[in-house]
Amino acid sequence: MKSVTVFLAAVLVLEATALPTVLRFSQERAVLKPQLVRLHQVPIVKDKVGVDLCPTCVDFTTQAINALLEIILNGGVLTACSDLCGALANKTGSQAVGAICDVLCSIVGVEEFLQLIQDADLDPIYFCELITVCPVFDSGDANITALTVKPPQGPQGTSFIVDIEYTSKNGTGTGELVIELDTVDGIPVASAFLQQKQPPGTYGSKITIHAKPDPDCDPTQGPCEMWLPGTYIVKIALCNGECGSLHPHSQIYDTGSTNFTITG
Repeated sequence: MKSVTVFLAAVLVLEATALPTVLRFSQERAVLKPQLVRLHQVPIVKDKVGVDLCPTCVDFTTQAINALLEIILNGGVLTACSDLCGALANKTGSQAVGAICDVLCSIVGVEEFLQLIQDADLDPIYFCELITVCPVFDSGDANITALTVKPPQGPQGTSFIVDIEYTSKNGTGTGELVIELDTVDGIPVASAFLQQKQPPGTYGSKITIHAKPDPDCDPTQGPCEMWLPGTYIVKIALCNGECGSLHPHSQIYDTGSTNFTITG
């Protein structure tokens, strides 16, 4: 019971600090910004019980894959999962990350885990499919049936709600919902959210866009979106696997676009 409690605590800590995955929908990588905040996804059909390792694995890999690759490149004796994951915990300063590494590594063993990290080529969903934590389903489909923004216009500081509805005849595989904004000042704003395997049905998701400058954004470290008056194009993609990935089990199901206006 103690080991289960420790594992669950590690999962909660990791999910609380998880970083969004990097956008791969467009040809150019966009700058991820905190103005995009996922409110919730509300599938009409959902039946999940117990601990689901798929989202935990994707969050973990998104955060830790670069550190793991550095550990591998630096060499050293890595003959057991405890060696690798102990080194990862020390490198990241997070015992929670180390604990989840140990759980995932134990599924396939340290040698295969190390090889699959390199084979995944910085693709967290594909990696988690390779270690059989995320299910693969290549006969899926999804069709966006409604895409709106409310309110359609408002001054700087408005919270715009992007409402997405889609249907699937065959069900969906493990993948992503990606949102990308074409902004007035040309600064790319985007994010991607894990979509778990789902049965056929109708699904909905809401994303909020806080259209106000981020007070913590440091212009010396990168561009800061100012949310200038004008029209903003919202582009959505629903994908199996990572949007734009060239790995197996990846495809774009559907795309859509809408817009909102920031008034002067």
